[in-house]
Amino acid sequence: MKGKKHIMNKNDAKKRIEELRKQTEYYAKKYYDEDNPEISDFEYDMLMLELRNLENKYPDLIKKDSLTQKVGGTVKEGFEKVTHIVPLQSLQDVFDFESIYSFDERMKEIAKENNKELKYVVETKIDGLSVALEYKNGKFVKGATRGNGLVGEDVTQNLKTIKHIPQTLKEPIDIVVRGEVFIGTKEFEELNEKRELEDEPLFANARNAAAGSLRQLDSSIVANRPLDIFLFNVQKSDSIEFTSHYDSLKYLEKIGFNVNPVKILCNNVEEVISAIQKIGDERPNLSFGIDGAVIKVDDLNLRKIIGETAKVPKWAIAYKYPPEKKETVLRDIICQVGRTGVITPLAILDPVVVAGSTISKTTLHNEDFIKEKDIRIGDHIYIQKAGDVIPEVVGVIKEKRTGKEKKFEMPKFCPVCGGEVVREFGEVASRCIGIECPARTLRNITHFASREAMNIDGLGEAIIEQLINNGFIKDISDIYYLKLEEIASLKKDGKKFAQNLIDAISKSKENDLDRLICGLGIRNVGSKLAKILAKKFKSIDNLMEASVINLNSIEEVGEIIADNIYSFFKQEQTIDLINKLKEAGVNMNYLKEDSNDERFYGKVFVLTGTLENYTRDEASEIIENFGGKTSSTVSKKTDYVLAGEEAGSKLRKANELGIKVINEDEFKKMIS
Repeated sequence: MKGKKHIMNKNDAKKRIEELRKQTEYYAKKYYDEDNPEISDFEYDMLMLELRNLENKYPDLIKKDSLTQKVGGTVKEGFEKVTHIVPLQSLQDVFDFESIYSFDERMKEIAKENNKELKYVVETKIDGLSVALEYKNGKFVKGATRGNGLVGEDVTQNLKTIKHIPQTLKEPIDIVVRGEVFIGTKEFEELNEKRELEDEPLFANARNAAAGSLRQLDSSIVANRPLDIFLFNVQKSDSIEFTSHYDSLKYLEKIGFNVNPVKILCNNVEEVISAIQKIGDERPNLSFGIDGAVIKVDDLNLRKIIGETAKVPKWAIAYKYPPEKKETVLRDIICQVGRTGVITPLAILDPVVVAGSTISKTTLHNEDFIKEKDIRIGDHIYIQKAGDVIPEVVGVIKEKRTGKEKKFEMPKFCPVCGGEVVREFGEVASRCIGIECPARTLRNITHFASREAMNIDGLGEAIIEQLINNGFIKDISDIYYLKLEEIASLKKDGKKFAQNLIDAISKSKENDLDRLICGLGIRNVGSKLAKILAKKFKSIDNLMEASVINLNSIEEVGEIIADNIYSFFKQEQTIDLINKLKEAGVNMNYLKEDSNDERFYGKVFVLTGTLENYTRDEASEIIENFGGKTSSTVSKKTDYVLAGEEAGSKLRKANELGIKVINEDEFKKMIS
């Protein structure tokens, strides 16, 4: 993204400044608050640089709320606010060595005036999420994100899941330190590979993966993410006084902190430049992502004299390395099928080394991405690593085209099973809807056996994976033809387990029709809609014969969902599966007796907390049997919130909106 270079007058400058402020605020919100960046760090940096240069040229146009004057980021709803004891400031970015020499001249002048020795510490700028950790008497008591620099989010419980954050220091001191939470390069690649297999959206880079993970409201999710931390500053200490930043880092290591391993003490600016170049050369070999090198004055007393602005310290700057971009040839585009049927085009490349890794293939995301960049098979292209991790195609060298290049078209049929490939209105993804597609087998069977579907106790993903790997099952219907000895062979002394599983499988044959419909995994058909369909059509045969018009006449079924259901049941694979399930004795009919009691008709309930006498599913079923609806979110359309023990944010929201809150005893009276 290139900035405008020729500003003719102040009015033009004012217009461009406003335009840049809107752009940077939008992209900063995506980056800091939503952890979902839309442009590269380099493109954002160039926008900020242009804005800063214009504001420097016309200082009377500077506003206090400009991102050049404050730290980006806000406090996410759901977290407690924490006011930082010492503000967590940002850094002034520079993009050339000339700016570093200018910085050095300013520092030398102040050092000379105050008869101080000038040294620098050069450190890697870790690409992660900045946090402050507070210790009392050597015990970890609180941790918070940077937020807007003055107020952050209390993420203490999430930080406790990171193994390199000591809960107790080797010395009983009071101290506040600052660090960067990150995900290592290898760990990030593995995390994204797993997400790709499960058809979850990929993290754009390691920084946003770390930030998105740490800002989860559920600490159990955080515990399963490979978060790490490097400490890089003492914010405040009541127990010990430091005069050298470099010495303070050594002390942090001594008392048990995981300190940034790249910290180079420099006696002059030439050594600083050399250190930056050395880090740049070693960058591909680092086990963690960086987005620059930080240059800091070492003398802490001199720092106080130099001072700071509201946003940045004047005694430090960050040098940003340019992204490495390489040319290669796109030899072919093949399609991969994920576990939910999403088909992803993959570019096969002439191998090329980018940021230390040999790249021979990379994702092309989807059909729209390919068309937008006009990517063709045989093209010479530029690739770079987003966040120095994910290889991506950033441009086509069209002047090198020979006319032999071929346009790519998404397949109409799945390359794995031959099932129909569909792309729903409003979606970018194309997907195979073949229920017997081998690429989807594990996901399909796991969903079929899950609690919300056929509820086959003991048949979890790990067991299913073993059954598939041993060739005992290939599709959903094979579950009902499993032999006792096949299941028993999966475990040592597995006869009891096998018998329990056989019993659970047999019991599932008696499930009501809605569980079967849910278990089939029809796109956009969950347990609630499955109940509505079962009640409406009474049998699987009736549902299979339903027209799009019949389906669309149901209030909860829109055009897209109606098309999904209709197309699903017209697939040969689906018809074949249903016949196999019938032969196995699986119930295909609606068993419940419809109630004429519609006392909750038109009412919306939200359930929160732990109920003593009902599971969530049981309470939901009672409400729905009386004609009501349940929702997972509290809004103005909610009529009742049924609150059990340890009700949380939903209860608070209900009270804020003035929505009727009922307890379990009141609910019993309503249904008696």
